[in-house]
Amino acid sequence: MAGSNEARHGIRGVYLLTREDRDGLALHAGVAAALRGGVRVVQYRDKSGDGGRRHEQAKALRALTRAHDALLIINDDVALAAAVGADGVHLGEHDAGLAAARATLGAGAIIGASCYNDLTRAEAAARAGADYLAFGAFYASTTKPGARRADPALLGAAANLLLPRVAIGGVDAHNARPLIAAGADAIAVLGAIWDADDRESAARELSQLFSDRSVHEP
Repeated sequence: MAGSNEARHGIRGVYLLTREDRDGLALHAGVAAALRGGVRVVQYRDKSGDGGRRHEQAKALRALTRAHDALLIINDDVALAAAVGADGVHLGEHDAGLAAARATLGAGAIIGASCYNDLTRAEAAARAGADYLAFGAFYASTTKPGARRADPALLGAAANLLLPRVAIGGVDAHNARPLIAAGADAIAVLGAIWDADDRESAARELSQLFSDRSVHEP
């Protein structure tokens, strides 16, 4: 069973991926700035084996995102998502299955699926109950330099699946417009905000791209 339509509709606009940081205060400050700039979704990503740190940081981000009426998604870790009361989890091709994640997190959870450059995978994820589909990498990414590249046309091809489409991979304020025009409901960013001197302003510039689209859409 998929999550609610209301939850699905929350996957929109700027979707921030966190950068792994042992300094929880610095992480919190960076995410807070991005949320003030209009980020709507935060995905907590930390591949370290420090379970205590990961729980503490995720719990703090849960409180922060709730205060800003934004969503918190946990990368890969279904148990952590459940433990901190996150809005959902994002799963890659080597992570836990959608059915298992749904059984743990419940019908109202948001479960995202990485579909890379593969429409067939997206169709299978939709049938399995995914709440949103992430495609990419659309551009060269320093985070994952060897990532499979996707064509923007894939976003349009996935429209009939009737799920939010997230564009990822090297996305920034200079190259996001074609992806939004092609049908991306959200753009997942990392360096575009974390590497900025003013993270709040960087987030606001990215968020404005969606406002501009709404003005020009019929």
